[in-house]
Amino acid sequence: MRTSTKRSVTAAAMAGALTLACLTVAQAGQNSEDRAVSGPSCADAEGASPLLTVDYGNGRLNSGIPDLTTTHATAADASYVVPSGADHAVAHKVTLGDPGYVSDGAPRSESATNDVHEGKFVVGDEQRYEFSVLLKDWQPFRPGDSESGDIIFQGKHAGGNLPSFYLMTKRNSIAFRSPTLDLQSTVVDDFRPHINQWMHFRVDVRWTDDMTGYYKVSTRMPGASQFTLRQTYENVKTFHPVNPADFGYLKWGLYRPGQSPAKGDVPTRIVHHDDIRVLDLSQPSGR
Repeated sequence: MRTSTKRSVTAAAMAGALTLACLTVAQAGQNSEDRAVSGPSCADAEGASPLLTVDYGNGRLNSGIPDLTTTHATAADASYVVPSGADHAVAHKVTLGDPGYVSDGAPRSESATNDVHEGKFVVGDEQRYEFSVLLKDWQPFRPGDSESGDIIFQGKHAGGNLPSFYLMTKRNSIAFRSPTLDLQSTVVDDFRPHINQWMHFRVDVRWTDDMTGYYKVSTRMPGASQFTLRQTYENVKTFHPVNPADFGYLKWGLYRPGQSPAKGDVPTRIVHHDDIRVLDLSQPSGR
């Protein structure tokens, strides 16, 4: 039997912290660009129960969460903590052709919640995922360059399956994709004006093994005070592993599938992430 990822005790404890964070953001101002401030607004905090927050505020690579996977790549700088405003964020780096930046047979360095209960999802869950991304000194796409994309966030089925969804840089845009369902849409038309700035993303999912699920993707770009809905897919099957799997989990960092120096791909890329949050949309806080 599948077990829901809901944990009322954890949610109640984190609700107070989230409320405080909401007040802090309101006092600091939503438009600050030197710090990821993608946390839910006060309305969000009232409408959804927080399950997990990974904010790197303590400067540790696992953000103080013992079972958080940091990276399987062996290079010393494949994953590291960087200053971000008043505290910290996490950086992931991948250099093509260097075995130190290979994980599970591919060029990637990612953090993951595969061993964190509150970071898993199962059929029946309805959750919101929020995270902030900074493309560090990112070399833009130019005509004639390789068109391979870089995956920066995934909702991944366990058991070696394809992701249910991911967000990726594609040329000079950012796209949302569900590979098994063959769904893809651009959610950031052109990220070039925002290189080295924090961009904020929100993905709402109802996890189903029938056609009653949905994906809703929103963004808050630098200078904006609110999230804007960019894409909705309704009446879709969102939990669809090919290999047997009872749960899924989140991954963030940098995954560069099919890329190599021989193909003309950019040799080294670095991405920063901060304020990764999981919210339970089916359990409003305070109930």
